Amino acid sequence: MTSRATNSAANNYELGGTLTIPRLGFGAMQLPGRWNRPPIDLETSVAVARRAVELGARHIDTAAFYFSPTGRANDILRTALHPYPADVTIATKVGPLRDETGHMYAEATPGQLRAEVERNLRDLAVDVLDLVYLRVGRLQSDVADPIGERFAVLAGLRDEGLIRHLGVSNVTRAQLDEARAIAPVAAVQNRFGVLDQRDAALADACADLGIAYMPFFALGGGHAPLSGENLDAVAARHGATPFQVAIAWGLARSPSIVQIPGTASLAHLEENMAAGRLALDEEDMALLTAPEGA
Repeated sequence: MTSRATNSAANNYELGGTLTIPRLGFGAMQLPGRWNRPPIDLETSVAVARRAVELGARHIDTAAFYFSPTGRANDILRTALHPYPADVTIATKVGPLRDETGHMYAEATPGQLRAEVERNLRDLAVDVLDLVYLRVGRLQSDVADPIGERFAVLAGLRDEGLIRHLGVSNVTRAQLDEARAIAPVAAVQNRFGVLDQRDAALADACADLGIAYMPFFALGGGHAPLSGENLDAVAARHGATPFQVAIAWGLARSPSIVQIPGTASLAHLEENMAAGRLALDEEDMALLTAPEGA
């Protein structure tokens, strides 16, 4: 991979005005392996989590519902990193309920959210969670149900000192506004990436509001391959991979975007973290913002 300059990936983001994090972090979803796939070597997963921090990731995204038949993301992070370095922040999500077969069968009710937060505290072996998202809609998007009652529970747990900052995930602008009317929102985590830019208006709104925007599936995911003519052209121009260009695109796209690519591979991790040194110019950005095939 060639790089002509250091881009905005080198910048930090002030999460909630109190936590300084680099804008290239790490997502833990893949660490325990995936359902209906060969088991992951948990020793490798522990090594990946440790190496992510060695390479500069200081914001780690996880959830208690990230698990497989052979491992759990929170357990892997605790084994790899506890006691956590003082400058590492950990975000988790509550809301979806999964049974031991992996089926996401319901969303937590207001009365169930405290137990979900306490579960993350125990699993991660911390007294306070840096950032907790209310994840809504399970695996669906654009579910416009009101979220105020559930978000208010998390706001109460923040007031008790169990949570530092609050976030919302998989939300509409109306749901974000509903949450902000109850308590400050430090971060939004929605689906957004170079090949799926439908949430661009909300990403821009977050920048205006001083809210971190942390895309999920920024490298494809959700059975959507990361492949496109324009993307491949930019990657070839820089001697980079499409995954690296996708990461760099998000970092250049908005100053509020914090990328959290995940992997259970040491080689892929090294590739992802190197993307922070990839500088995209205006020509690259124009090509990547244009619809594929245009």
